[in-house]
Amino acid sequence: MDVSQSRFSGQDPQPKPAPVTDPRLQPTPDYGTLGPGSDSAGSGPISIPRQPSNIKRFAPVFAAAIGVLFAILAANIGQAHTAWSRFANLFSAPGGLPASARDSRQLDRMKPQKQAEALLELAVGHGDGAVDQISSRVDRWQGKVKWDSQIATLTTAALNSNDMRVRESGIEVELAAYGLAKNSASLDYLLRTAESPDHARKIWALWALGLMANRGVETDSVVLVLTAHLQDADDDSRRWAVEGLALTGSSQTIEPLLKVLHDDASPMVRERAACSLAVSGMFTREQRLTAVPQLLNYTDDASLDAQTHTWAFQALSDITGQRLPHDSAAWRSWYDSTKSD
Repeated sequence: MDVSQSRFSGQDPQPKPAPVTDPRLQPTPDYGTLGPGSDSAGSGPISIPRQPSNIKRFAPVFAAAIGVLFAILAANIGQAHTAWSRFANLFSAPGGLPASARDSRQLDRMKPQKQAEALLELAVGHGDGAVDQISSRVDRWQGKVKWDSQIATLTTAALNSNDMRVRESGIEVELAAYGLAKNSASLDYLLRTAESPDHARKIWALWALGLMANRGVETDSVVLVLTAHLQDADDDSRRWAVEGLALTGSSQTIEPLLKVLHDDASPMVRERAACSLAVSGMFTREQRLTAVPQLLNYTDDASLDAQTHTWAFQALSDITGQRLPHDSAAWRSWYDSTKSD
């Protein structure tokens, strides 16, 4: 699976140094949701409970609360206090931020870490100009923003946003905090790490590859690598390959994700594929709609179990916004009516 030699030979006349990343890095915990009651047993060791899709708008609150829980479980009172402060702030000033964070001049006086935190929290709250500020500053944050519990909480909230530009901001901040520049050296590093015998580092790399591909770094090649990992022997690696594919936002990943939903032996992996098609990741609504015909076929496919039928119905509901019973005939009738309009 090592494709770095053929892809990058001759492209970088002056090789860039490999990124220096924190070995404690992990993928962002579960985000996005596939309808009420969609949790499957046996989620991976770093997953967290998922909220029903009808409360996705409370993702920032949920993410902050999870940050408090993680800190308490780790018996880190200092982190718990900080996380709780962020949780409380979400209910206070508009956007959960002091007014000073909205001022470019005051932002310039902040350290990069605080700039990233303030702007991402403002972006999650749909504050004016926050996304543009992140875009203009993120390249200057390389090597200056570090991954910590606050950044983890905020990027999770950003990836849960219903605004694609906020999700993109979350990806930009996450890459900066991971110490990954958007270049071939960082990508080669991730490709090597994705083959690591260290499972924790491997699944982080699968996630981070999706982030890089979303920002236009060798997207087609990354999709091929992640698709190959859908054949890995262990469920957890396949699950994070699914998450990485959804992050790429590439239309060519819809078909592999549909195949995973139909064929993968693990309920956890199938559920994450359905969620990726429906609400998670970086797909546009138009891209998600292309999965509808196959999802319709899955709703009454006799080779699939009842739980997978349910996930197909839930995905259809999340993608289309229709609230129909879990009945294949009702869904096909509705779909046929849309084609005749």
